[in-house]
Amino acid sequence: MNTMKTEIELAIAGICKELFKLDVEVTLTRPDEQFGDYATNVALQLAKQLKSPPAGGPAEIAKQIASKLTVVMSGQVASANVAGPGFLNIVLSDEALWQSSHQKVAAPFFGQTAVVEYSNPNPFKILHAGHLYTSIVGDAIANLLEIAGAIVHRVNFGGDVGLHVGKTMWSMLQSLGGEYPEKLNEIPKKDRSEWMTSNYIKGTAAYEDDDKAKSKIIQLNKQIYQISSDGDKDSALAQIYWTCRQWSYDYFDEFYEQLGIKFEKYYPESETSDIGLSKVKENIGKVFEQSDGAVIFDAKKYGLHTRVFINSQGLPTYEAKDVGLIFKKWQDYHFDRSIVITGNEQTQYMAVVLKAIEQFAPDLVKATTHLTHGMVKLTGGQKMSSRKGNILRALEILEAVRAATAVRQKKEDTDSALGAVKYSFLKQRLGGDIVFDIDESVALEGNSGPYLQYAHARARSILKKSDAVLGSKNQKPSLQAGERSLLRKITEYTDVVDRAVEELMPHHICTYLYETAQIFNRFYENNRVLGDARQTVRLQLVRAYADVLKHGLGLLKIPAPEKM
Repeated sequence: MNTMKTEIELAIAGICKELFKLDVEVTLTRPDEQFGDYATNVALQLAKQLKSPPAGGPAEIAKQIASKLTVVMSGQVASANVAGPGFLNIVLSDEALWQSSHQKVAAPFFGQTAVVEYSNPNPFKILHAGHLYTSIVGDAIANLLEIAGAIVHRVNFGGDVGLHVGKTMWSMLQSLGGEYPEKLNEIPKKDRSEWMTSNYIKGTAAYEDDDKAKSKIIQLNKQIYQISSDGDKDSALAQIYWTCRQWSYDYFDEFYEQLGIKFEKYYPESETSDIGLSKVKENIGKVFEQSDGAVIFDAKKYGLHTRVFINSQGLPTYEAKDVGLIFKKWQDYHFDRSIVITGNEQTQYMAVVLKAIEQFAPDLVKATTHLTHGMVKLTGGQKMSSRKGNILRALEILEAVRAATAVRQKKEDTDSALGAVKYSFLKQRLGGDIVFDIDESVALEGNSGPYLQYAHARARSILKKSDAVLGSKNQKPSLQAGERSLLRKITEYTDVVDRAVEELMPHHICTYLYETAQIFNRFYENNRVLGDARQTVRLQLVRAYADVLKHGLGLLKIPAPEKM
């Protein structure tokens, strides 16, 4: 994309070629405002490459580039000055600054197909704060890929078969008094997810503490695999299984609807098991090996650990199901990029799985990126555990935030509550653990979602109060100091989005939006807008600022209200 930044970079590269007969890659950075709009250390690079550098060293090189640049880009570069040992600081003309404020985000992934897999709750279990976190972060990363030009498919993967289902089903059968699917009708709809979760907790405890129960759970696990494989819909056990599985998906859909997230496809593990088993068995003796009746991948030679892909009962483990998943995604989408987002406790697990797949399908692994996030902790830093039952439930968090928002704003405001939750998670760099603070998240001051929503509404209110014609985008009036400072910050937006896209880190956008809102507040305090002689100019700035806030919040899937 031919932006002002790239124009200057290309111009400087051309000047270096002309003056010093060297090809250099020029990278402009954003210095503190007092030093200029852009900066580069290209003179320092050249000084190291030149066989006979000029007597003044990097500073002299920078001086020669600066002199030439102001001529080559007259009307766009107002000044170019040498600082320190040879840094080049560049100040744009007001006209160029206005022009930069209208530039669009780059599209480095234009035409590519990307599959983003995130959230990944297991049926028969509760949605906890970790699912809330990964759902919000995953959706924001999918949005970044879309703004960068990719065709994005949002998918979800969950364990509808496996030992956790066996544990839950065993306890449910105890609760129902046997295989009586009709008794499920006695469970109120609002209690279904909690009922299944309590049974998972009880089943897990029985599996760990009662050998007789453990044996029955293992057998029940095999039966459920068979039900899924045979497509059995009629037996009493199958009716309980399929009914409760659907309860889980209905519960998930309700949760995602509240977040404004829509998945294109759910991949249940039952649909990836067979292909995973097949791929693992095809590569026994080449990638995988037999060990005590199981099939393993010995990854120690790659600096990783060994994992079981088919257990001693012939059933696929999570690892084999993930092998099946990557092939299912490839069959469905022929992706250029596949992004998998999980908690960081899955780091070593995924490293082994991907290393195994790499041995027989290297292109799929090359196209796959595994991103991880930290844990959402309970008060005092305690980690969640659905196995033990001390869970911070996702829907409870949403409800608590809605209630806190209603108290703070003296009215119910779904958009503000949504902004509070999403921004609270997204503003933190992906990777570390976080502690969710409800009061901080709903505050109308400080670094919060509602603060930015209010900032946007305030800017729109200023625009609505004016009857003045704002003027076309082709008008580029001269700027006073406060006006220039705000406009300069607005022009940074595309650079920030480009960086967020490159790193797949949404927190960069959050940081930028908060900083920009603070700069606008200072501008508005010191520069009268309505009724001032410079009203037209300043209204253009207010409009550009509001548009940037709205676009940035949109990337985060946070509503940008016109009024609050």
